[in-house]
Amino acid sequence: MTMAYATDQPRSLPVRPPVPLPITVSGSGIHLPDTVVTNADLTRTLDTSAEWIVARTGIRERRRLAPELAVSDMCIAAAPAALAEAGISARDLDAVIVATYTYDQPLPSTALMVKDRLGAGRALPIDITQAACANGLQAILLAAHLLQVSARAILVIAADCASRVTDPLNRTTGVFFGDAAGAVVLTRTETTGAGLLAWDFGSQLSHDVEIRAGGSRLPTSAQTVAEREHYLRMDGRAVWAAATTRLPESIRAAAYRAGLDVTEIDHFFLHQANLNILTAAMTELEVPMQRAPVTLDTLGNTGSAGVLTALHQARTEDRLLPGDTYALSAIGAGFQWGTLCFRQG
Repeated sequence: MTMAYATDQPRSLPVRPPVPLPITVSGSGIHLPDTVVTNADLTRTLDTSAEWIVARTGIRERRRLAPELAVSDMCIAAAPAALAEAGISARDLDAVIVATYTYDQPLPSTALMVKDRLGAGRALPIDITQAACANGLQAILLAAHLLQVSARAILVIAADCASRVTDPLNRTTGVFFGDAAGAVVLTRTETTGAGLLAWDFGSQLSHDVEIRAGGSRLPTSAQTVAEREHYLRMDGRAVWAAATTRLPESIRAAAYRAGLDVTEIDHFFLHQANLNILTAAMTELEVPMQRAPVTLDTLGNTGSAGVLTALHQARTEDRLLPGDTYALSAIGAGFQWGTLCFRQG
């Protein structure tokens, strides 16, 4: 079975379903900052209305991280519940993978900071940063392969603090983003037929979502700060076109490789960017919206954490039953996108 980066569309289902990678999500947790920012709050500084925000995004409120805290603090807060549910001590972790594009600082590693504070002494710290909202899925895929080689327990944390890179004067980006962290513990499973069934990842270079300054091409200077080049820029129409095309394509491709029809997938944990994008993607797939939990209405677009907030919600509400299939799918700046298809043990 070939599971490579691809955008081609399947013509027919394979004759034989694949043998899954025997890994499972054995624990999950989230952290939501205490401060709630409503649409009404935003209308005090932005030229918009609460009704416009809901109509265009489906978002009613979002969380903001306290100014004295950083992404690593959210990671540390999300991890304990995931570890406890999995019955894993931080000392038993083989790797800690942190997925974020809003890392604490360029150096040292945010994953290393998190590993150190958790007491995961022998864990390999890995940072995944520049796929933005798709960082978390790339982290899970990497963890799955490490578990196939030698690892036995890996902590993946997807966390973003977009409020630190969002221009408070820009209506396009200012209404979308919230801060949150989601954590999962991945372990091996002995349940026959359960695990990671298939995946699909793809990319196409675009600068329609970018942070221009702060790297080697445009280093930080008084001019880049004055020109607000360190804030996130986003072309909303380009994002809409990419997301509503690539998400359904990727989900179909992953389902095909899993030996499933899309309509056979029980749960869809999608990138929590915009309710209209989620609705358009599910409509294109001809799958009822009830199968795609929504957290963005109260959390906003939480970057790579969004998929894990939806997964955690389903787990805590006991919606994931043994034998259920589910897809995790997201698209991030770049553009980079991907889908993972699991069967629950």
